[in-house]
Amino acid sequence: MRAESMPEIDQVPVSDGTTKQLTQIWQEILGIESIAPDQNYFDLGGDSSLAVHMFAQIEKIFGVKLPLATLFEAPTIDELARILRRDESPAGWSSLVAIQPSGSRPPFFCIHGAGGTVLIYRELAQRLGPDQPFYGLQAIGLDASCDPLTRVEDMAALYTKEIRRKQPRGPYYLGGYCMGGTVAFEVAQQIRAQGEQVALLALFDTMDWSKVPPASILDKSYHAVERLVFHAANFSRLDRQGKAQFLREKVEILRTRIPVWRGMVLARFSKTPRADSSESVLLAKIWQTNDRACAAYVPKLYAGAVTDFRPLQQYRIFNRPNAKWDRLAQGGQQVIVVPSYPAGMLVEPFVQHLAAALEKAISAAVQRNGNG
Repeated sequence: MRAESMPEIDQVPVSDGTTKQLTQIWQEILGIESIAPDQNYFDLGGDSSLAVHMFAQIEKIFGVKLPLATLFEAPTIDELARILRRDESPAGWSSLVAIQPSGSRPPFFCIHGAGGTVLIYRELAQRLGPDQPFYGLQAIGLDASCDPLTRVEDMAALYTKEIRRKQPRGPYYLGGYCMGGTVAFEVAQQIRAQGEQVALLALFDTMDWSKVPPASILDKSYHAVERLVFHAANFSRLDRQGKAQFLREKVEILRTRIPVWRGMVLARFSKTPRADSSESVLLAKIWQTNDRACAAYVPKLYAGAVTDFRPLQQYRIFNRPNAKWDRLAQGGQQVIVVPSYPAGMLVEPFVQHLAAALEKAISAAVQRNGNG
């Protein structure tokens, strides 16, 4: 009698075909040989750029287009597999993303930076704690169903509708990093024009970009040197554990930037990009469109107050008195300097300082407005 062969035991068990295929996609995208179905995508080093490629693969294999923000709802293979097994179609794409939807405090709405995604706010939302609802606004066009918006005013109009659909009445708590702060400023203008109150407008390392002149070759070279100096300055402020964490974060950010740079080159020099490069071109298109929209936007006087979160030092080309918000915020400007240099405030472990300062600002605004 033929002896039955013992079943092969995989290092990572898979329960069905969906889980197995997802595991293979994750292994390929993340470059990790062994991934458990309950491991978190972000803990494995996943970022927004890799997520674009991952969801493109999911659409190709499963025939289902999922928004990147699905990762907030389903950050593991098991959870993602459950979504793909649902009989009903996935929920329609929306700019509004529930990064942390639970909590008793007033919701905080945070608008995407130039990259268009809101995955950059994950650590900030976590640091604010489980009682602080946190919603992100992601850019139109990330799902490739339409072109990105080209004007800050149009972005703000769309995001204002999304915000008010979630929270019909004020007061509102708004914010954004870099370009996101610019759009948040315009959202605040439009909300106030609709007769509603803005309790907090938090701008994270945001300038009035219309006051920043186009950079010369010399400016760009100096800026590149400053970037290295600021990275080194951030690194030097950390202990051994913090340095290791900081390096991991920066490697992830660099990995995010590479496909965008690649997409910019392909979009410029290749008339027929390969299919596998389409996600990189999409990211580059959104980034460039947002940059142009931001530079073209000329903010008007704002009747409310602005809370301006700044790094310890600013890039020389941006460090202009007329590019600050004190001349525009008729309700006053509060400047809060966080202990990190540029490109550090959203990165672990520095994000804890921004979260602490933001939590304090939200609490003060709640107390002023009596809506705790």
